[in-house]
Amino acid sequence: MHAYRTHTCGELRKKDVGNRVRLSGWVNRRRDHGGLLSSTCGIIMASPQCVIEPDAAAFAEVDKARSEWVLTLTGEVEARSDDTINPDMPTGEVELRIEEAAVQSTAAELPVPVFGDLDYPRTRRLKYRFSTCAASACTRTSRCARR
Repeated sequence: MHAYRTHTCGELRKKDVGNRVRLSGWVNRRRDHGGLLSSTCGIIMASPQCVIEPDAAAFAEVDKARSEWVLTLTGEVEARSDDTINPDMPTGEVELRIEEAAVQSTAAELPVPVFGDLDYPRTRRLKYRFSTCAASACTRTSRCARR
C-alpha cells in the first residue's frame, strides 16, 4: 500500500465498499458526536466522511487532530445508512471507518478560519483577507479542474 494514499479524497464511491484504503488530506471539519468522532478531510466538495469510535486503537491520534492538520487515514470503506447519505456530495454514500491514523503535519490555530460560516468583525477579516482570498481562489480552481 502506498505510504500516503491509495485513492484521492474525491474518488471513493459505493463500488469501493469493503475495500481497505488510505487517504491523506487536511482536516476540514471535525465533529464529536458523543464519543464518535467524524471529520471530513481533503479537497472541498469531494471530501469523504471519516469516522472512528472511542475504543479504536487510533482514536487518541485522531482525537488530538484539529482543523488544518494533515492526516493519513487508513481503514475500510463502508456504505452509509439511508438516513445519513449526503446526496449533495459525490462521496456522500460512503464513509471511511478509520483503523490507523498518522499526523503528517500540525497547524497553529488560524486567526480567521479559511473555511466555515463563522462571522468575524470586518477589521479582523480585512487584516487576514489573504487567507480568505486564497481559500476562494482555491475553491474556484478545484471546481474548474473537476469540470
